[in-house]
Amino acid sequence: MSSQLQVVVFVVFGGWLLVLSGVFYLMFAHYRRLVGGGEPGNLKKVLDRLLDAGESNKKEIAGLFRQVKNIEERGLYNIQKVGIVRFNPFNDTGGNQSFSLAVTDGHDTGFIFTVLHARERSRIYLKSIKEGKSDSELSLEEKKALGVALKG
Repeated sequence: MSSQLQVVVFVVFGGWLLVLSGVFYLMFAHYRRLVGGGEPGNLKKVLDRLLDAGESNKKEIAGLFRQVKNIEERGLYNIQKVGIVRFNPFNDTGGNQSFSLAVTDGHDTGFIFTVLHARERSRIYLKSIKEGKSDSELSLEEKKALGVALKG
């Protein structure tokens, strides 16, 4: 073999050796990261630990989904919709000092609070609402307030 051919073969094999050494180094570094600096040759324990952690995470996620669903269900009973209408029920009073306030939850259940303000006195009325309807007769202003509330 000529000396030039020997040099070319040597350079090719040397380059190949460098490439393989780099790949081996990257694989070894990845392995060290996997085992977390623990005992060498302990890959089975590392994989078992990862599988256990995966199962534990599944259980925690399922629990979190249950909690979120519970919170969403309970949230339907909180105040969610409010409507207010101001009005002047009497000709002898100025300004819209009277009002009807409708407050409902996610099931459209709640109440209507109405205040009628006159010169000498104020009157307060409270009517219950169940699923968007009242057992009592509603005034025009109360119906408007309930309509505003139900539109959200």
